[in-house]
Amino acid sequence: MEPRRDQKNLADFGQDKKLIRSVLYAPFDERQTYYTNRSRGFLAYPVYDVLKHMLQENIAVTSIRKADVAGDWDFAFVTAGLMVHHALSMKEGNYVFPLWLYSEGIPRQENFSPSFRVFLDDCFDQHYSPEEILGYIYAVLHAPTYRAHYAEFLRSDFPRIPFPKSAEDFESLSRLGWALVEAHLLRQVPSKKLAQYQGKGDHAVEAVRYVLADKALWINKTQFFKPVPDNVWNFHIGGYQVLEKYLKSRKTRALSLDEINHVSAVADSLAFTIKQMDKIDEAYVVAFPGRG
Repeated sequence: MEPRRDQKNLADFGQDKKLIRSVLYAPFDERQTYYTNRSRGFLAYPVYDVLKHMLQENIAVTSIRKADVAGDWDFAFVTAGLMVHHALSMKEGNYVFPLWLYSEGIPRQENFSPSFRVFLDDCFDQHYSPEEILGYIYAVLHAPTYRAHYAEFLRSDFPRIPFPKSAEDFESLSRLGWALVEAHLLRQVPSKKLAQYQGKGDHAVEAVRYVLADKALWINKTQFFKPVPDNVWNFHIGGYQVLEKYLKSRKTRALSLDEINHVSAVADSLAFTIKQMDKIDEAYVVAFPGRG
């Protein structure tokens, strides 16, 4: 009998702790994996040519090429590390767009084509940092008016990013988008003290249920997170209802203290996201009048 691919991976590469990496399994849900450049090892699609750039300090926007969905398009997220093929959607594979490219022996380079950099510098007569550009792109991807206006296109191809005429509008959206990046990476999240853990028990996730009247998110008969506003509970990123996905993925086992604290942080981040998207939309409408 042939050994399993993951077992062969271990046999060939050895038990090297440096190959144990965090990987984004779903929005706000990181796991551990053993990452090598071999296809069909622990990750079915390691896509080493792209993801190797995420093994060092980096940030990447992730999205999908098409979305066969009837509802609103919401297939945009950000990661500072590796991610699995279906972190945003069970149907469509997600694509990763690193901010920085790394090559041995030379300084890292921004992942923008020279022609795009010339266009942007000429357009605004300024040289914005890669982070400022990423912030702008992330803001546009989270503008409800953009998502509605380009809904048909977003269902059939990669998102395309429009640029405003005014540097002031670019900068306004960039600041709002970068704050959202930081919140989605859980680096800077305004604390609302949402989803505080309550009740006594063994912390086991038995049945995830939400009680609207109490704004409580129960994991078993005696323990729950509260308050969880209904718009936070119902918030989706990609094909997943974020809090439900996170907790149901841990069904039948006990939550650790880190996971309990993580649920609260994610709830705060989602609440911030909802308000930030409103601010982004206001700035987007100003930047692109007539596209609503």
